[in-house]
Amino acid sequence: MQQDEQFFTDLVKQHKSTIYSVCYMFSTDKDEVEDLFQESLINLWRGLPQFEGRSQMSTWVWRVTLNTCISADRKKRRSATVPLTMDIDLFDQTGEQGAQAQMLRDRIQRLQPFDRAIVLLWLESMSYDEIAAIVGITPKNVGVRLYRIKEQLKQMNN
Repeated sequence: MQQDEQFFTDLVKQHKSTIYSVCYMFSTDKDEVEDLFQESLINLWRGLPQFEGRSQMSTWVWRVTLNTCISADRKKRRSATVPLTMDIDLFDQTGEQGAQAQMLRDRIQRLQPFDRAIVLLWLESMSYDEIAAIVGITPKNVGVRLYRIKEQLKQMNN
């Protein structure tokens, strides 16, 4: 068991930024991002014994994290909630680059969870083959979906 814990600790250290980036794209609230991160770690820990090595470890981490965030997003959409507001925006980005990044992030947030996952992976400079392996579709389908997603993003108003 001690060896499993060390392996998991090393795995989290190696893929922490990936896990956090995925969680960040699924929420605008810092506490919710942290909750998604924790839930992803729980699912990774629980799923580790079933990992068969048929894909790279990084692909598996992406897939588990994306599935965790997509599931949480579905649950959140099913239950109506009233967002709490704060006087300070923890995700505020200033300057022109920050405004453009925030506009892109806002548009990506409006996509369906599966499309959001695909565009996130694409923004991480992953190949169509890698994206396909993570989300479970063909590389050709990735290309078609990315084209449609880009068109959809262009058509959105701020």
